[in-house]
Parts: sequence; structure tokens; C-alpha cells
Amino acid sequence: QVQLVESGGGSVQAGGSLRLSCAASGYIYTTYCMGWFRQAPGKEREAAAVIDTNGNTIYSDSVKGRFTISQDNAKNTVYLQMNSLKPEDTAMYYCAANRFWCLSRTPDRYNYWGQGTQVTVSS
Repeated sequence: QVQLVESGGGSVQAGGSLRLSCAASGYIYTTYCMGWFRQAPGKEREAAAVIDTNGNTIYSDSVKGRFTISQDNAKNTVYLQMNSLKPEDTAMYYCAANRFWCLSRTPDRYNYWGQGTQVTVSS
């Protein structure tokens, strides 16, 4: 059974940094494409950053230049380094995996999801 477990969320002041981690288990990690999504209260879930099995990445315009998605295949882990955080980055952040829609930013194309980790940025 596929499992994704996020960690690293927390509360920071604007301008600060956090690094989220997502540990994957239950499948061959290198055959799946990963993404970090976020959802703020009252808003739809949106992709922050996605990465394919070759390390190619796509970022949303709102996080481009501030966030970096990366993966460590040896550890079956995907990361989201978040710098220069803004209050509007406040959301629940989810890690997700899919096998057939690499670099998709559509949540419905991801089969597996973690439980989420909260990020709160204060001004």
C-alpha cells in the first residue's frame, strides 16, 4: 500500500524559511511523479511545485523563485524548500504521487496523497 508522510510544517514570520519533507513507501518510488499542493481555507487545492522522475520541475507563478522542489531517490523522499515566505503562503501543504501524469498540476490526476502539514506565515 502506498503511503506518503509529510513533515516539516510550522509557524514562521514573513521572510522566513521552512523545508517540507515527504517520505514515500509501499511502491517503487522512482516510477512515480511527485507534487506539492497546498490548500488555504475556503480556497481550492492548487499545485505549488511538481517534479518528474528525471528531475524536471514546474512551479506555480506565486512560488516561482522562492520555492524549490527536489527529490532524493535513495531516501524515497521529496522536499519542498520554501524561502521568503509570505502570509499568503499560509495553507495546508500536501504531498502527492501519480504514475501517468508527470508534471501535471491537476490534483485529480494524483492517486496518492499524504495527510498534510500545516504552514502558517505571520506578518
